[in-house]
Amino acid sequence: MSSREEVLGRIRTALGETRAPVPEVRRDYRRAEDSATETAPLDLLVERIEDYRADVLRCAADDVGATVAAALDRGLGAGWTTSGVVVAPGLPAAWRPAGCDVDDERPAPELAERAASVTAVAVAIAETGTLVLDGSPACGRRALSLLPDVLVCVVTADQVVSGVPEGIARLDPLRPLTMISGPSATSDIELERVEGVHGPRSLLVVLAD
Repeated sequence: MSSREEVLGRIRTALGETRAPVPEVRRDYRRAEDSATETAPLDLLVERIEDYRADVLRCAADDVGATVAAALDRGLGAGWTTSGVVVAPGLPAAWRPAGCDVDDERPAPELAERAASVTAVAVAIAETGTLVLDGSPACGRRALSLLPDVLVCVVTADQVVSGVPEGIARLDPLRPLTMISGPSATSDIELERVEGVHGPRSLLVVLAD
């Protein structure tokens, strides 16, 4: 018998047969339709993302590819080359800058050497300015959104929901979910904001509406 089993056994013995019933979990979360004065979800998403010091570039659905290139110009500077950019394997071809490498499960040290990555999202939550990636081919594996210094995420209007309950309802809880609210940042040391410690230093969002 392991130490864990022994401790749990003692707890069960102490509780005996008088265990309290498990209370029912309430599911009456506040939803978008409960609010009569809500800002339009797309505008609210832009506002929240920019509050996190990330950039949003809005475009028409047909202009995503050119806008992704413009986002890379902003994040990397005008002299960036396609060799420094890696994209999620399921990202639509029309959204990819010509000549960029597709992620092929390369080792993490090699992925970290890339200057930028481009992914789609599964859901975008306007109320919190959160982008959710679910490990699908269009989103890519988690490392793709964490290791390169610049992350470009493409969001389409139909992926934007107002609040967290609506966002969670769209997601598969068994998938590896990554929730991103702005660039990686911490104020642990002397309350000084430092970006890029745990993930991308720069986040750019292409919003196709």
